[in-house]
Amino acid sequence: MPVRIRLARFGQKNRPFYRIFVADSRAPRDGKHLEVVGHYDPIPSKDSHKHVGLNIDRIKYWLSVGAQPSDTVRRILSQAKIIPKAPTRGSAATALEK
Repeated sequence: MPVRIRLARFGQKNRPFYRIFVADSRAPRDGKHLEVVGHYDPIPSKDSHKHVGLNIDRIKYWLSVGAQPSDTVRRILSQAKIIPKAPTRGSAATALEK
């Protein structure tokens, strides 16, 4: 069973809120999941910060057993310094040319 760490959308119209959860890759976006491991609010609050809550221990566990994060979750986890930053297309192409 291929397992992914990805986002599920909640909230109201024009006011999204996401839960970061672990699920089978074949399950629908907002469908059955194995475990909720965090949340993400992309709308900046009055203090100009986007709020992210992560259960780091469980995320590290799921990564250790082979769960693959989606691109957006990979970006969130790399900003939290849980996983290394993914190389960008431009930097990989530049490295090959040298």
